[in-house]
Amino acid sequence: MTPDANPLLQRLQPYPFERLRALTAGITPPTAYRPINLGIGEPRHPTPAVLKDALHAAIDDPDGGLSAYPATAGTPALRQACADWLQRRYGVAVDPATQVLPTLGSREALFALAQVVIDPRAFARGDEPVVVCPNPFYQIYEGAALLAGAVPWYAPSDPARNFAVDWDSVPEAVWARTRLVYACSPGNPTGAVMPLAEWERLFALSDRYGFVIASDECYSEIYFRDEPPLGALQAAAALGRRDFARLIMLTSLSKRSNAPGLRSGFIAGDAALIRAFTLYRTYHGSAMSLAVQRASIAAWADEAHVVANRERYRAKFAQVTPLLAEVMDVRLPDAGFYLWARVPPRFGGRTGGDDTDFARELLAQYNVTVLPGSYLARTVDGVNPGAGRVRMALVAAEDECLEAAQRIVRFIRG
Repeated sequence: MTPDANPLLQRLQPYPFERLRALTAGITPPTAYRPINLGIGEPRHPTPAVLKDALHAAIDDPDGGLSAYPATAGTPALRQACADWLQRRYGVAVDPATQVLPTLGSREALFALAQVVIDPRAFARGDEPVVVCPNPFYQIYEGAALLAGAVPWYAPSDPARNFAVDWDSVPEAVWARTRLVYACSPGNPTGAVMPLAEWERLFALSDRYGFVIASDECYSEIYFRDEPPLGALQAAAALGRRDFARLIMLTSLSKRSNAPGLRSGFIAGDAALIRAFTLYRTYHGSAMSLAVQRASIAAWADEAHVVANRERYRAKFAQVTPLLAEVMDVRLPDAGFYLWARVPPRFGGRTGGDDTDFARELLAQYNVTVLPGSYLARTVDGVNPGAGRVRMALVAAEDECLEAAQRIVRFIRG
């Protein structure tokens, strides 16, 4: 760290994939097995033709390609496409001019929202603002809190309730200092979906303490039940909260449309927060290319590729989950493309299998990469809720995921 760098950068923890690289450094996997990576949640199904065709046409269009600066707020056509999708998917009506804002995926928006919400004047008053997030969690939440100068507070997930977040475990003194809550539904890494009663509880806490809720919903279109996951705006509308006060939902095309490289998403909700966020982004320089906007309009308007994509995931999980369940404590998630599996006790560890030993040995013996669950959580009161579990991203082709599962079964039985 250079002397003139922001000292808050020193508070950031290594990213899970950096830790995984360090864990497996020096391992030479057996070349008899092709490498299969279940560690990173990067969609690998084909990007739909409707999106690629629209992108190609937009690049060649002198009025909609790369020859003009895009507006921070995006085109009215893109905001309308996002609002139309919200209406079709959730039955929720929003004003595309004031309650929708295109973003460069959901990750940068999740991070930047903390900069908008956390009031720096609190530090001058001796206050210490808090950002509450699930535990385990997506590490951007923690980084956003730390670089905004806030204190992260980790709300544990309850294995007995399919890893739903235990919001009631947060002390009242913490809620009183909370300025932002990150909710993730469907959850990463657990796949848990928040029901209406849980949203009602969180909204009541927001009303009482005045904090903003950021609902990360990027896995909402990959699900295994008949009923699609409930969204935050949908829950708010069902409870009569149609102004979406202190509520922002975030989503993207990365998982829904297999387009992580497009960097396209949007946020929607509280008009006052959208207005403040738009101002922030005007200075931040996060405007979406007009060509990407045109491709995004085509993607949000098409559901056929989303249904086909969901069926591919369902087929994979239907084969892989029961196979792994023969040797591990694992079950079908509510949604998302991860399996959150407990490591068998024979791999060591005080309360079960050791997730880091499991990941190292699996790679060393069978050339399969998984992510230790402890890397996706933080230790609180001596307990890391991700310890003893591994996250497996079933993003590869069906035959590759099935082969990985077969190797894991042989590894555990061996």
